[in-house]
Amino acid sequence: MAEAEWLDKIADRFPHRPALARGRHVVASFSALRTQAAQLADLLQQMGAQKGDRIGIFAQNTPSFITTLYGIWWAGMVAVPINAKLHPDELAYILNHGGIAHLFASTDTQAAAEDAIAKTDHAVQRHDLDALDDRVAAMTPATRQDVAPDDLAWLFYTSGTTGRPKGAMLTYRNLDEMARGFLETVAPVAPADCIIHAAPLSHGSGLYAVPHLRQGACQVIPESGGFDVEELATLLDHWSGVSMFAAPTMVNRLVRSDVQLTETQRAHLKVIVYGGAPMYAEDAEQALTTLGPKLAQIYGQGESPMTITCLSRDVIAGRDQAQWRDRLASVGAAFPQVKLAVKTADGAIQFKEAQGEVLVRGEVVMKGYWQDPEATATAIIDGWLHTGDIGHIAGDGYLTLLDRSKDLIISGGANIYPREVEEILLTHPDVQDVSVIGRPDPDWGEVVVAYYTGKAKAADLDALCLERIARFKRPKDYVQIDHLPKSNYGKVLKSSLREIDAHRQK
Repeated sequence: MAEAEWLDKIADRFPHRPALARGRHVVASFSALRTQAAQLADLLQQMGAQKGDRIGIFAQNTPSFITTLYGIWWAGMVAVPINAKLHPDELAYILNHGGIAHLFASTDTQAAAEDAIAKTDHAVQRHDLDALDDRVAAMTPATRQDVAPDDLAWLFYTSGTTGRPKGAMLTYRNLDEMARGFLETVAPVAPADCIIHAAPLSHGSGLYAVPHLRQGACQVIPESGGFDVEELATLLDHWSGVSMFAAPTMVNRLVRSDVQLTETQRAHLKVIVYGGAPMYAEDAEQALTTLGPKLAQIYGQGESPMTITCLSRDVIAGRDQAQWRDRLASVGAAFPQVKLAVKTADGAIQFKEAQGEVLVRGEVVMKGYWQDPEATATAIIDGWLHTGDIGHIAGDGYLTLLDRSKDLIISGGANIYPREVEEILLTHPDVQDVSVIGRPDPDWGEVVVAYYTGKAKAADLDALCLERIARFKRPKDYVQIDHLPKSNYGKVLKSSLREIDAHRQK
């Protein structure tokens, strides 16, 4: 069944159960959520949107995000959740590339949305996500549109190596396999449970709304709209059976916080699923000691949403296992829904005791990249998705990530591609050459560092980045250097640059 059909089914089964909450306060039952989704579908249709159209959501976490998501699906349209931290130029590219004619923006993103729309090459209607209730209430609930398993459901924009994001086409079949993977492998969900969305709904946390709604669990949006340890502790007093998706930096902040969870709060916490970046084994061990057996790790990409490998709660908590430390440093074993392999340096595909580029295949893998057949053909070869990550599969099937090709930086769970930042810095007239790397950081996993030659001042470069790209992508350190280490072919040796940077930090 598709997502709107699941909402229909759950609303019949549990009409009065809480479906959506802000903090401690329930804002919609499943019956009410179904009605609101159907009314929003009618609103979209009245505005001229048609089945298959892409509808953007550019917003911080809010209950209306969930309502809009399911309203889009009720109308048979395609949801395009967009990172609320993006710069207007980056948003404008997605609006143009995705052909998005309707954009729902929250109050705090309206200004950026307006700036972006002014730069699009087609008409885009902007709607206030936080003022939808009155407009939706006046609508007549629309008939739920039928969709096919291979119809597009979610256009997931993920960064590309050229600095331009690519739209991973996720079908209803992909979401179905992802949901099944969560429920069967990560954690079962009961109707009395809930998920607290402290991480952005535009990415992993929003994807996990799907399996939780299917089971009749409540979607809880913190009043802050994000992650705050004190607020989370308060929510754990009120809600039980709590699941949460988090970047490792969020887990570390929870563990290192002065706020100590009570026995009741820990009992109400069922599972924290972390992903988006590696977690050091020492940090995972400390979290296990502090929180108890509540941790599960997933490894996935937008192209294979949340479903490549899983390090289960039992494995993370299994200190008495002979290979526990090795497994704790891994990202787990393949989900049952996928096949996992690596492509070695000689081009061979190996399934165990081998090192190379991580490959995955299965029904959860995306349909392809939106309007980019060349990138699709490069990413999916003979049915195998080429992740761009380098890893080693042990004899027991556990995958350890060793490096990331294309020099991806992961900071606080967010993907940052150096070339995108480098291209901005090179527009400064006093920058001759530049190379961006990730520096290990205990809180963020990595922070962005720019090494450059030329006479530019660090303050001017920082101002340039703030003007052109999202704040989370800008370097935290600008290092002026006489020359960048290069190979005989003139390619910057980022491995050597990382060694230089590590020496500077001593």
